[in-house]
Amino acid sequence: MNIFIGNLSGEVTEADLRAAFEPFGKIDSAVLIKDKYSGQSKGFAFVEMPSKTEAEAAIEGLNGTPLKGKALTVNEARPKTENRSGGRSGGFGGGQGGNRGGFNSGKGGGSQGNSRGGFGAGKSGQGGGRNEQRRGR
Repeated sequence: MNIFIGNLSGEVTEADLRAAFEPFGKIDSAVLIKDKYSGQSKGFAFVEMPSKTEAEAAIEGLNGTPLKGKALTVNEARPKTENRSGGRSGGFGGGQGGNRGGFNSGKGGGSQGNSRGGFGAGKSGQGGGRNEQRRGR
């Protein structure tokens, strides 16, 4: 059974996780989730235990107990879903006519060609008006 462990202190190591879970039974793996750029812990981990009864005992025994100064959140891990955004669609920009915010350069943000937001905005073919002084004086 795959177990989720949350609210971990940044000081917790995989060895600490193994030490906390081993009294409850055999551990197949203990994986501390880290930021891929900084290498720092993201504050959660997963422990895989082959026996469901041992895993349930570990969840019951460790949920709410402190480890390195923080109370653990321990429960059965939910399976990964393909759409991790939680049903939201989003991102930046995106096809809504008359968009008035952000750093929209007037290129493709609105379907009417008169997006007014941000730096350098304006109707296509026009400059944004910023730093657009006449030369030759």
